[in-house]
Amino acid sequence: MSGPLLLAVESSCDETGIALVEGGRRIHANVVASQVALHAGTGGIVPEIAARAHLRWIVPVLDAAWADAGASWHDVAAVAVTRGPGLAGSLLVGINFAKTLAWVHDKPLVGVNHLEGHVAAAWLLDPGEPEREAPPFPLVALVVSGGHTFLVEMRDRLSYRLLGQTVDDAAGEAFDKVGRLLGLPYPGGPAIQRAAEVATSRDRVFPRAWLGDSYDFSFSGLKTAARRIVDAARAEAGLAPDGSEPLPARTTAELAWGFQDAVVDVLASKTIRAAVTCGARAVVLGGGVAANAALRARLAAETERCELQLIVPRPGLCTDNGAMIGAAGAWRFAAGERAGLDLDARPSLPLAER
Repeated sequence: MSGPLLLAVESSCDETGIALVEGGRRIHANVVASQVALHAGTGGIVPEIAARAHLRWIVPVLDAAWADAGASWHDVAAVAVTRGPGLAGSLLVGINFAKTLAWVHDKPLVGVNHLEGHVAAAWLLDPGEPEREAPPFPLVALVVSGGHTFLVEMRDRLSYRLLGQTVDDAAGEAFDKVGRLLGLPYPGGPAIQRAAEVATSRDRVFPRAWLGDSYDFSFSGLKTAARRIVDAARAEAGLAPDGSEPLPARTTAELAWGFQDAVVDVLASKTIRAAVTCGARAVVLGGGVAANAALRARLAAETERCELQLIVPRPGLCTDNGAMIGAAGAWRFAAGERAGLDLDARPSLPLAER
């Protein structure tokens, strides 16, 4: 092996993920049990239900990871686990499971910041994938998910300078809420993307919250504006305001495109401006919303124009998974960090301070 093999556990929200990652780069196994169908009925995550689902799936997911990797505890150098941020109950399931594994098998334990995992996903290589250059420093990383939206500058591994973050709602949360307004299924991000792809008109314009020259983001006002715009579209179509009747498919597509374009415009514009200002060589995109095709396409065009490298993990590595925790855990392990069996959940753990 080219580096230590870490067993990594991720349970910060609604995905139960366990992976085996070599040297912080090569994935040997990456198994995820998703709860999307479980929470679809409520249109959002119910914390207690999420924690109980982790308890149900964490042992079968571990068994599947061992089978995929063809490895044993003899091969494992350490156990990495997400300690925060996230839902307290969900985090505790993964932390207590990882602590038990580390104690029983006499392995070092490494606590990992979930947000650092989303950044580190850009370094991962799938089984059988050819070797490639690691992302070059300095770089700017944009992490966009259901609970987080922020920009950081990295001049080396474990070195983060917070450039901007959401001052209210995360972009992914806004996608979910507006998806519900449009009568689209949960989760809202993929549903809005699919609807926007068939829009025949791009005349529905949504406002942008630029917040002056800062790199901060705001999506609360956009959600409020979306409600007004959707209400007006319902009235225009002669529909009741209570949402009991669906909008015409063409109108839904146009509104989905307009909302998505507003989010993508702000995210991409601020990221490119930050990268140019910081003298970055590359842009890393991570988090669940990084799977959005429109955001990827916009950043690809902008980074090419500015002669910057763009690194975006495949969609399955953008959403929550154990492999990204294995990558970040390897960085921490190499730096000599070790957690004790008193490791506890940090639901509001930041990645960096201004």
